[in-house]
Parts: sequence; C-alpha cells; structure tokens
Amino acid sequence: MGNARDKFIQQPFGFLTWLGRHELPALLCVLIVSGGVWGFVELADTVMEGETRNLDERLLLAFRTATDLSDPIGPGWAEEMGRDFTALGGVAVLVIISAFTLGYLLLSRYYHAALFMLVSVSGGWLMSTLLKMGFDRPRPDLVSHGSIVYTASFPSGHSMMAAVTYLTLAALLIRMQPKRRLKAYLLLVAVLITVLVGISRVYLGVHWPTDVLAGWTAGAAWASLCWVVARWLQKRGTVEQRVDDDNAVQ
Repeated sequence: MGNARDKFIQQPFGFLTWLGRHELPALLCVLIVSGGVWGFVELADTVMEGETRNLDERLLLAFRTATDLSDPIGPGWAEEMGRDFTALGGVAVLVIISAFTLGYLLLSRYYHAALFMLVSVSGGWLMSTLLKMGFDRPRPDLVSHGSIVYTASFPSGHSMMAAVTYLTLAALLIRMQPKRRLKAYLLLVAVLITVLVGISRVYLGVHWPTDVLAGWTAGAAWASLCWVVARWLQKRGTVEQRVDDDNAVQ
C-alpha cells in the first residue's frame, strides 16, 4: 500500500525531477518555452491594442521603393527569390518535407519517433490555425501583396509553421546523431530557413513584421517544448534514439 501511495505521489513530479537532476540543456529549453509563451502573450496584447502600428508601417515600407510602393526594393530576381523563400513555409512544401522525414523514420525503424514527429507537427498546425482564428488580424493594406493569401494575419502562419516544422524535425533528428557537427548543422539549417521564410513574408507585403515575430516566437516555443518531451521520452526508452546498423530495432 505504501509503495503504491509513494508511486502515486512521485509520478506527477517525475518529469520535473528528471529535468532538475540530469538535463541542463532541457532546462534551458524549458526556459525558452516559458519565455516564448510570455513573449507571445505580451506581443499579442501590444498588437491588439494598436501600439505597434507605426513601427509595423515603417518596417513594412522599408522593403518598398519610395516612389512606387507596389514595387519591393531590389531587382526583379530579388522578388522572385522572396517568393522562393516564402514557399519553404508553404503548406505544400512543409507537407512534402514532413512526409519525406516520416518515411525516413519509418524505413529506419524509428516507429515511435515517427509517431511523435507526426503528433508534434500536426499539433503545431492546429495551434497556428486556432491562433489565427482567435486574433483575426487583417492583412497589411499599405502595399500590394506579392503572394496570394487566404487567412488572417496574426501570427504569420508561414513563419510559425516553418519554425514548428523545421525546428521540431531538427530537434528530433539531432537526438539521433552522435556527432556534434551534425547536430549543429541540422539546427543551423532549420534556423536559417525559418528566418528566411519570415523575412520573405514582410518583403512580399503579406504580413506585418509583428506577425512574423509572433510566428517565430510561438513556433520556437512549440519546437522547444517538443524537443524537451522527445528528450525525456528517449531517456525513458519510449522514443528511439540513434539506431546502429548492427543493432537495429526489430
């Protein structure tokens, strides 16, 4: 009876105990999650009160030719690159990348990791959709849009889902890599793509800068949370870590 009671009392705190005793990097990620949530809430409150309007307008117009606001700064190929970068955060590209990664995990027999990835990315998509519906901020009306848009503006879905997808995939794959340079490379690529997607949304005039900042903040917080949970599950053996060819999971 005593053992059952002790187990009941200790179970809810097992995750926190594990963090405190063994996982300094995970604790840092928890701080990122907490800071991200707090930052998003504060930013959303400021945006909804209209306090960022002047800053948003100045930054948005900085990407436009002064004599013709319908023309983004730079030559024609720069605008084409902007559309290419923004496509990296589009639904079609993210679905393809997620599907390819899911296939890789399944073929590598990381079955639980594949399920975790699917739940993590899908959860991010759901959160992005609900936030957009909840805030329902209009798109910028100062300049012409360089890309077709269908949904509300805040937070930027491309920016948020780029952070959710690329950072979550990187965090999961990092846990399966034994070499630090590969870990650093995966994280660097994920961050770079996320940044390029966000900047392209402002460059094309389809988002206010604060929309992008909110998307980055929420997406990074979600990805960090997924990283912490994945790390915890891998330590418990629920989600697979690196599998050697000679020791493959059966």
